[in-house]
Amino acid sequence: MNDTRTKPDTDRERTDTAERATANEAAETTETERATQTCPECGGQLVTDEEHGETVCSACGLVVEEDEIDPGPEWRAFDPGEKAEKSRVGAPTTTMMHDKGLSTNIGWQNKDAHGNTLSGRQRQKMQRLRKWNERFRTRDSQERNLKQALGEIERMASALGLPETVRETASVIYRRALDEDLLPGRSIEGVSTATLYGAACQTGTPRSIDEVAAVSRIDAMEFKRTYRYIVRELNLKIEPADPVSYVSRFASELDISDEAERRALALLESAEDAITSGKSPVGLAAAAVYAAPRLTNEKITQSEVSEVTDISEVTIRNRYQELLEAEEQPQAVA
Repeated sequence: MNDTRTKPDTDRERTDTAERATANEAAETTETERATQTCPECGGQLVTDEEHGETVCSACGLVVEEDEIDPGPEWRAFDPGEKAEKSRVGAPTTTMMHDKGLSTNIGWQNKDAHGNTLSGRQRQKMQRLRKWNERFRTRDSQERNLKQALGEIERMASALGLPETVRETASVIYRRALDEDLLPGRSIEGVSTATLYGAACQTGTPRSIDEVAAVSRIDAMEFKRTYRYIVRELNLKIEPADPVSYVSRFASELDISDEAERRALALLESAEDAITSGKSPVGLAAAAVYAAPRLTNEKITQSEVSEVTDISEVTIRNRYQELLEAEEQPQAVA
């Protein structure tokens, strides 16, 4: 039997089928929305309590949802001060504070909310409140220990010009040492110095032992002994420092050209397998930033490099010769 339907009839049937499918989907969506807007217990109307972040039934009072997140925008602010005043939250938590920044801090300004200066009696009262607030923030010896150590880490990191990531990593390492009871018999300054040095190595911004010891309140021998102990007990995975990581800082302090800095990196790369094993990475970096300017016809002296890198001129001369020999060796073989 032949199909006598024309093409317009077929197109019309397809259109009707698509419209019916769309209508069914819309009906299912409406039914789903109606179900989510009614109470599952009594079928009453649900209302949103924005003040408490809850969705409750207006009939029986059932709490359907709680702890809802407000996705709406923040109030309008036209300058940083106004934005800070209208913010819903405070500063982010940080491991650089012994309480992670969650406790209350009474400001040092002796002014009220309107900016007016406090009277003498009120200033005395606020001073007593600050004192007691500080005592309550560090109620036990462990918190006092941590507060002093984090302050010491912040001081040394600032003197060494270390970034925030190093300070955060050092604070985490110190908290681990405190939790595992590694501090008895060792000074707070010693453990703080060791954790900061280890954090700098872990984050790829190393400082030499002499540089760290110069800003520390302990001698270099205690520093090295404490560092070995912390690394061993906490099983820290710290790779030897790469001489390349020192070059940029030394080049900046010596004010050498970009061409000389690239030449220094090339010297260290060519000597990577030949002479870097067992050698001080700081000494190799110092020799590279001394050799590179000489190869690019720039004026520099060993004493200048020694003063910036804290490496003796004898070491710089020895490593300088080794770097040049390592660079010439592949050419001689070729």
